[in-house]
Amino acid sequence: MAILAVVSPVQAGTIQPGLQARLLSLPPEQEIAVIVTLTDQEDFHRFRGLGKEVRRAKIGRALRARAEKSQRPLHEFLRKQKALRLTPFWIFNGMAVTLRADQVGELAARPEVMSVRLDKTLALPEPDLALAAAPEWNLSAIRAPVLWSRGHTGSGVVVAGMDTGVDALHPDIGPRWRGGANSWYDPNGEHPTPSDLNGHGTRTMGIMVGGDAGGTAIGVAPGAQWIAVKVFNDANKATESAIHLGFQWLLDPDGNPGTDDLPDVVNISWGLVDEVNVCDTVYQADIQALKAAEVAVVVAAGNSGSAPATSLSPANYPESYSVGSVADTLLVAEDSSRGPSACDGSIFPSIVAPGVNVRTTDLTGGGTVPYSYAFVSGTSFAAPHVAGAMALLLGMAPQLSVAELEDLLRLTARDLGDPGPDHTYGYGLLDVGAAYRRLSPFPWQLFVQPIAGQNMRE
Repeated sequence: MAILAVVSPVQAGTIQPGLQARLLSLPPEQEIAVIVTLTDQEDFHRFRGLGKEVRRAKIGRALRARAEKSQRPLHEFLRKQKALRLTPFWIFNGMAVTLRADQVGELAARPEVMSVRLDKTLALPEPDLALAAAPEWNLSAIRAPVLWSRGHTGSGVVVAGMDTGVDALHPDIGPRWRGGANSWYDPNGEHPTPSDLNGHGTRTMGIMVGGDAGGTAIGVAPGAQWIAVKVFNDANKATESAIHLGFQWLLDPDGNPGTDDLPDVVNISWGLVDEVNVCDTVYQADIQALKAAEVAVVVAAGNSGSAPATSLSPANYPESYSVGSVADTLLVAEDSSRGPSACDGSIFPSIVAPGVNVRTTDLTGGGTVPYSYAFVSGTSFAAPHVAGAMALLLGMAPQLSVAELEDLLRLTARDLGDPGPDHTYGYGLLDVGAAYRRLSPFPWQLFVQPIAGQNMRE
């Protein structure tokens, strides 16, 4: 008979429920991978009022210094315990470690430990490939061509994908890669250069920055550059520790906090699909750190609708800019997740964007089919429209803070559904043309034409 590891009630608040349940079913000698969060966490308020570049450098150095100092005793403890595969994190001051089940209670009881949770694995849902529809309807719906006609394409802005990778052999994507060691990261160690065996990341990136090599324009901000972290491995799985490493890399891609090579916008087109209407804060500290460094974080709302109260984490964090999905009729997609946010009861999603039958880049088969495209559906593909729109606006007005950028898109969104913000459409449909009007001294009305057959409310 196997002897099970016993979890003391004293650690009930420190050991997260999922881990606690797993420990009760394991023999003491069984190894288990966990994520440890320390109590000593950074207060980002002290960096307010600093310039963007200075703030980013100071945040990077402060996070590293805090982690190095406060993690030292815990490192020594785990070394004595002969723990395996210890990976430190400075972005949220914690670590991933593999140790015996009967050692978890002693780890959780240490005074410097805030919480211990299971290092879970996130599975990427199967992609929802849609039937062909009229190309570019999605870009016209958000009025991106209005900015292009005035020379604003996102030049000088860097967007980041946190996904399955990117097929840089696609002619609509490859030329827009920033390039270099600080522009690609694979925490799973499978690919030293940009790669994507699934296609999900390639499709989201095409919507953000894709060009017109296939005969039609497909990307919102074709003048922007991209970088990417491949958090999902080739089996389409992502561990929590790999995702934390991905966030940490985004906060300092070259490992030198003195150089400002952070992205301006990060797109996240995945969520904790097994936890509908739950606020799981596992990645909240990571996103808080990015936001403190003036990096916008756009997150797909999830495809768990059509019932209310179907938000997912990390989209439902207060720090995330969540995006729901609409069709070319401007009606919300049936499966688009609805609010309110499970974290704070706020409006969810923040905004909606095209996410049904959207044409974008697809895998090239190692370059054998360079002009490869797919029609896709889901909030995964609505979110990149917002990330791309942010890139367009930052290219035009780089002085905008993330908070100002987010508020601008809410303020200028086209109200859909019930009057005012609601938990189906959020603040309305992304309208980057209207945002441009707010920022531009030009007679904007001369360059904007309503979409045929649509009654636009502003």
